[in-house]
Amino acid sequence: MCIEFGREICGNLDTAESREWLVTNSIGGYASGTVAGLLTRRYHGLLVAALQPPLGRTLLLAKLDETVLYDTRSYSVNTNRWADGIVSPQGYRHIESFSLEGTIPVWRFAVADALLEKRVWMQQGANTTYVQYILCRATQPLKLTLKAMVNYRDYHGDTQSNGWQMSVEPVTQGICVTAYPDAVPIYLLSDQGSASPIHNWYYGFDLAVERYRGLSDKEDHLHAATFEVTLNPGEALTFVASTEKQPDFNAEAALKHRQTLEQKLIGLWKSNRPVNAADSPAWVNRLVLAADQFIVDRSVPKDPYGKTIIAGYHWFSDWGRDTMISLPGLTLATGRPEVARSILRTFARHVDRGMLPNRFPDAGETPEYNTVDATLWYFEAIRAYYNATEDNDLLMELFPVLADIVNWHCRGTRYNIHLDSTDGLLYAGEMGVQLTWMDAKVGDWVVTPRIGKPVEVNALWYNALRTMAKFARLLGKPHQEYEAIADCAQVRFSRFWNQKTGYCYDVLDSPDGDDASLRPNQIFAVSLPESPLTPAQQRGVVGVCGQMLLTSHGLRSLAPNHSQYQGKYGGDRYHRDGAYHQGTVWGWLLGPFVLAHLRVYKNPQQARQFLQPMANHLTAHGLGSLSEIFDGDAPITPRGCIAQAWTVAEVLRAWLATES
Repeated sequence: MCIEFGREICGNLDTAESREWLVTNSIGGYASGTVAGLLTRRYHGLLVAALQPPLGRTLLLAKLDETVLYDTRSYSVNTNRWADGIVSPQGYRHIESFSLEGTIPVWRFAVADALLEKRVWMQQGANTTYVQYILCRATQPLKLTLKAMVNYRDYHGDTQSNGWQMSVEPVTQGICVTAYPDAVPIYLLSDQGSASPIHNWYYGFDLAVERYRGLSDKEDHLHAATFEVTLNPGEALTFVASTEKQPDFNAEAALKHRQTLEQKLIGLWKSNRPVNAADSPAWVNRLVLAADQFIVDRSVPKDPYGKTIIAGYHWFSDWGRDTMISLPGLTLATGRPEVARSILRTFARHVDRGMLPNRFPDAGETPEYNTVDATLWYFEAIRAYYNATEDNDLLMELFPVLADIVNWHCRGTRYNIHLDSTDGLLYAGEMGVQLTWMDAKVGDWVVTPRIGKPVEVNALWYNALRTMAKFARLLGKPHQEYEAIADCAQVRFSRFWNQKTGYCYDVLDSPDGDDASLRPNQIFAVSLPESPLTPAQQRGVVGVCGQMLLTSHGLRSLAPNHSQYQGKYGGDRYHRDGAYHQGTVWGWLLGPFVLAHLRVYKNPQQARQFLQPMANHLTAHGLGSLSEIFDGDAPITPRGCIAQAWTVAEVLRAWLATES
């Protein structure tokens, strides 16, 4: 799928700034911005480095402001919006086209009869960004000037300079910026031309999306250096921003390495598909490249080459829940089981009191164990891995961990998570915490507490028990206890069926009684490999979810006829989190819906049709990737993260399932 825009998009600021690009470096760092070239988020930058991989993400290089001198005329090809709302300069007017070459963004600026091409990519495994300019066409030399705007702050923050003095020193081929004595130096280098140290703060960059999110929307950046070069037709300039003192200056080799990697990823995807499957469409192939952006290194003492999954860009780290849900689609569906194996082993080392960590904090503190479902998704991720690989060695290694998890859940662990002996269902929750994936919390307000027996948690629990029984039989271990607990859970799961409404209760035995709200959580009782529902009940669940919750880009988190439904997502944190699971559409739920539909109706072609709208979405919001959430009301506008791991993963997994 070719993602390319001409002046109809690039020349319109509203559309050009609403489309964002992303490149990553496999260790948690990234570069991202808008097609227009202006900053709209605090998370935008040409080098957001992972200083404590995969976390410690820090904005180092915000942008390059480019000016060209051609035939005695000066053209600004950069764009900025300022605190007073003025857009100056308006370099987006010179963008003749924008495209993605794989995941690499490419701009072509037309000034008079000259055409200047710009590319941005990152070195894998390093906090290094390349920006390359090629003078593709001209009738005379062109002088290119770059103003490097730097910063040094946590990627969640914003900077008001207040007289901040950084050290800006010349080095061979460029400059070195040291924000303060203990800061990691930033090296800004070019392979030709001159570099002049500067120290000049630019005040009041306007961040429009942050204003929409109810956050601080103004920021200062330091103009730290000016680079100048004169290019003849056909010549190129490579600019490098890096935390390494001597980064690789061989731009062609670095670009070739990135292109070769992407070709390999597509080859693995193709080799993993059914023999008789037709070629997947180009938009699905593009999702395979998007999938790789979430897979990053996480070194642990016993495995320095460990892997994990970034939940979403720009602001999420690696979450246990998101990782386990995403793992089958990002790694197994794409033909990369070795990555899945590494992730499963990495997380096994962090299991504590029968629980998987929910989040590894950015600053590297102790992981947070405040989730009930991440651990249960771990069973499903291992089941999927074993089905794909028949890796008995890993199964033998992880089985004691899984057995310990079951034991902890049976006797009780954190947050009142325990097996209710009266009905064989899993109970979870206590006041003030949010344990399910519907985990929005503002201050002391838990928006959807779901204390009690959530439907998807018990569907996962039942699926985990059946999985454990199968694993035990495969390894020649006692399996009867797991079967017995599963049988009990299956019988008592009937309590979830609401005969009056024809679908499942969302939560049983909550402090306010049984919750009959129509939410999408019941879809997992159909989509998981082991379903505790009868065929008629499965059909009922798929039917009501399709009628009331389904949109082109996922399922609503609450039915529109509910009194607390909110169809628009935006505003300050209170309003955003208040809507997060109260009607907002979640893209990742499209995958389970498709799998459930396929199970009930056994019509792969029809099930696949539900995925097709995502092809159009690839050209909006996060280009080449899939968004986290969408408004519940039409036109189902994308919101949240521009690239979300489990959305990409579940669409890929569902696509593959409809091929077999």
